[in-house]
Amino acid sequence: MSDFRIDKITNRDGSAGTQIAGISTFSGTSGMQLPSGPTDMRGGRGRGVFCGGIYGGGRTALMNYIEIASTGNSTGFGNLRQTASQGAALGSSVRGIAGGGTPSSPGGTTNIDYFTFSSKGGASDFGSFSEAGFEKSGASNNTRGLFFGSSVAPSGKNTITYVTIASTGDATDFGDTVDKCAQSGTCASPTRILICGGNAPDQPSFYGHPRYSQVSYVTISTTGDAQDFGELTQGGCLASGNGQCGSSTRGILLEGGPGPAASNTISYISISSLGNSANFGDRTVSKNQIASMSSSTRAVFGTAGAADTNVIDYVTISTTGNATDFGDLPVATWGYSVGCSDVHGGLG
Repeated sequence: MSDFRIDKITNRDGSAGTQIAGISTFSGTSGMQLPSGPTDMRGGRGRGVFCGGIYGGGRTALMNYIEIASTGNSTGFGNLRQTASQGAALGSSVRGIAGGGTPSSPGGTTNIDYFTFSSKGGASDFGSFSEAGFEKSGASNNTRGLFFGSSVAPSGKNTITYVTIASTGDATDFGDTVDKCAQSGTCASPTRILICGGNAPDQPSFYGHPRYSQVSYVTISTTGDAQDFGELTQGGCLASGNGQCGSSTRGILLEGGPGPAASNTISYISISSLGNSANFGDRTVSKNQIASMSSSTRAVFGTAGAADTNVIDYVTISTTGNATDFGDLPVATWGYSVGCSDVHGGLG
């Protein structure tokens, strides 16, 4: 590749030097090649971040990131403010937010952290939830982030709360979910969030609850209770704070049966209409409690609960078919993490 050499940069009349923010001209002896690829993959965007989790038998505050448009292993990003797993994560085009989670089982935390996607500096304090809990789910558009449900041993919550992503402060009440749900899958357009399945914390067996198959939705710009949308075809969602995976028109979900067993089933659902999910394909591994994230074109799945793994794989959202290997997280026993990105479907 040849050197890129600039002879002169001025404003329009040539009276001033470098002034990139104003009207400028470019002169050189060779041509200029404009950036290629989707707009949402330029300018530092296109990054997904895995937050917290469990590895080696203990909880961690570590964060790792990937560039969604490429493939390869994850890279260290920094740390959450405390060790936590099974929280929820969401993001705008600039800032990611991770909240809830459990630093000690079956406890929970009120912590809400935030971080800047373009940096690698870890997380800072954003605010708090009014009540400690874990196994929340999260989703957002570019302005507002919503958190759904939670486990608060030995029961569950049906609360929906929200934050304004660009600010800091405590979460505010939004409304209620249809059921007392935890670990629901989520997907979003810029106007609507779907809350998909989840487990039933109030049902017998705290660590093996039956799963809901119901899909409901909220309108992000308003406040109010979730409304019925449709059903999951495979019986339940296997997310743990699913990072609103999908484009602005199609949500991508990890589904499984009504029990605690792991699954490799991927489904999709059309966000703008009412209706049920449909089969998409299979993951490369059978797992539950998957951390997922996406761009507008690619959905990425990583980490798992039962029989922890460091596998990351992906699919192309607009198609159907089985997942392809993406890379790995740092250690082979990583699980119960959550994920978010700065280019997901909720951003348009």
